Amino acid sequence: MAEESNVELKRFKSFINSHPKLVRKIRKDGKSWQEIYEQWVLLGEDDIHWEQYKEETDEKSKSGEEKKQTFSKLDLKPDFVKQILKYTETVDVNKLQEQVQQLSNTIATVQEIVDIYKKPPAQENRTRQPFDWFRD
Repeated sequence: MAEESNVELKRFKSFINSHPKLVRKIRKDGKSWQEIYEQWVLLGEDDIHWEQYKEETDEKSKSGEEKKQTFSKLDLKPDFVKQILKYTETVDVNKLQEQVQQLSNTIATVQEIVDIYKKPPAQENRTRQPFDWFRD
């Protein structure tokens, strides 16, 4: 049973690898892999629905090879650049702004607390002895 499910998963992985547009759409829309897997099981790999996500044409793949060569000339890893671009596509600028503002407020509060404890305690003008009340 476990071997059968492993074979099924390997088939699904190869299917996903042959449909890069599907991977991009899943990541962009935030769909779950489980949802796509269930759809794949129900429809099968040869369904017309998957045609729109097929591999790109030969011309596009050649231009991709040229890009890889350009990256190697610049001594950059294309995977790293892809990850950065993918991250920037999914960033919600408003949420990021709110989080930066909250972080800024937190840092300001911590700085105020540190300043309070950094200052030496105020010197009290006590010249009296602690038990000065016994003296006449």
